[in-house]
Amino acid sequence: MIVLLPPSETKRAGGDGPVLRLESLSCSELTPVRTALVDDLVELARDRTACRKALGLSASQDAEIDRNAELHTAATLPAIRRYTGVLYDALDIGSLRGTAAARAGDRLVIGSALFGLLRADDPIPAYRLSATSKLPGRPALAAQWRPLLEPVLAKLAETQLVVDLRSGSYVSLGRLADAVRVDVVAEDSGGTRKAVTHFNKAHKGRLARILAASRAEPDDAGGVATIARRARMRVERKGNDLTVIVPA
Repeated sequence: MIVLLPPSETKRAGGDGPVLRLESLSCSELTPVRTALVDDLVELARDRTACRKALGLSASQDAEIDRNAELHTAATLPAIRRYTGVLYDALDIGSLRGTAAARAGDRLVIGSALFGLLRADDPIPAYRLSATSKLPGRPALAAQWRPLLEPVLAKLAETQLVVDLRSGSYVSLGRLADAVRVDVVAEDSGGTRKAVTHFNKAHKGRLARILAASRAEPDDAGGVATIARRARMRVERKGNDLTVIVPA
């Protein structure tokens, strides 16, 4: 089983790993787009005004531009440690031990606007680029990524069940028709449901932790739902679509 995570805008600073070597990252088929985007971001960082516009930043966020300027020289961290925020707090990868930690390292994969697809231990620097960013003079990120990323995802899904927890903007970079998809809704005491926005990340992070550490190896959405229910999550299934239901 593969649990496909979205990245986060927030990233841990610094690192204790060597500088970025794109050829050493997993999914080498993605190296051409990775190389082009890294070079584009380094070049764009020279023009702060253009960079702010392309990345949706304010002047108070110029430290993000500095990160991009140093992509070739900055220290790295394993991808699963680089990303922070609500989902990654709930995942709490650092608290897993032994075989659970090993399973998580094998199962967790991260979608990225800059790197396309990352294994948990792929070493990367801090950066700023989201799926909705538009680099000047370049095609949209989805147009750059889909021709390379979708075949990689399809190949991954040939041998393993993929549980896709990415948000819509990251799904657009590389679609995977046969993945198990997860939505989160809140239900009040009267049974009325509504979509969960910000805090759906926390529930997806909790689900990711449960799936990543589980001894089970599900082969369909029903098996994924069973693992979640055993962990006392309320889940409904319709085909490949799972709905996690939380109290309003």
